[in-house]
Amino acid sequence: MKIWLDGQLFEKDDAKISVFDHGLLYGDGVFEGIRVYSRKIFQSRAHLDRLFYSADKIRLKIPYTREELLAAMYECVEANDITNGYCRLVVTRGAGNLGLNPFICKKASTFVIMDQLRMYTDEMYENGMAVIIAKSVRRPAANVLDPSIKSLNYLNNIMAKIECVDAGVLEVLMRNDRGDICEASGDNVFLVKNGVVKTPPPDACILLGVTRGVVLHLARREGLPVEETQIAPQDVLEADECFLTGTGAEVIAVTKVDDKTIGDGKVGPITRQLLTAFRAFVHTDEEVPYGS
Repeated sequence: MKIWLDGQLFEKDDAKISVFDHGLLYGDGVFEGIRVYSRKIFQSRAHLDRLFYSADKIRLKIPYTREELLAAMYECVEANDITNGYCRLVVTRGAGNLGLNPFICKKASTFVIMDQLRMYTDEMYENGMAVIIAKSVRRPAANVLDPSIKSLNYLNNIMAKIECVDAGVLEVLMRNDRGDICEASGDNVFLVKNGVVKTPPPDACILLGVTRGVVLHLARREGLPVEETQIAPQDVLEADECFLTGTGAEVIAVTKVDDKTIGDGKVGPITRQLLTAFRAFVHTDEEVPYGS
């Protein structure tokens, strides 16, 4: 495996950053997880727009242009002979000292990792998956930690993931500070009720997922009514269908939440419709703007 690090390709074991890098010491940095389909960087414009948005929000200067970062990703695709895979694009604050002041760090460090990714089995896409609603962990309020920033500090998500691993499932739905469902530990949440596709709005303390934006775009194109609305835990339990969207997950049905079967316990027709539309869409050149 070859890693692109600050303008050069390195073998995996030779790609190193300083132990004084604030990305390591404090989670001070931003990143994107991006799919590669048929050697093409999927939704590259939206991912790069979100990366620069996140960096601007924490006053982190990325030392490369969008065009240079896109070229770096494609260099990694070729160097690792990736046809279908996963790209992790990371910008850290860079090396500094043991203090919190981010502006002591002289220059950000940037790296690109290309690898394979398979989060869920074919059987799960065919039959759905079980999740839980987190009991001990909530997403922080927006005035505590802005959820629109895709930062390297994922401890809140990791704590929720630990809860679901302990419960023997692969994903966990999280509530915000108001008690509403906002997102999963690594995915956005959708439900279907009476034919209407519903998902939490931006002010529900969610990350605006790139796949979320694509699925909303596809739902509207398919003629499905769509609502961005607050979703209570009970709304999920009473939904006709529930599904998750994300870079790794794509579109996957949730058929059980805690001990409650969702709908008839099978992958619903609208979920199947959107998964089919999504899998066709990834092979087009169409770009959906970030935040759609």
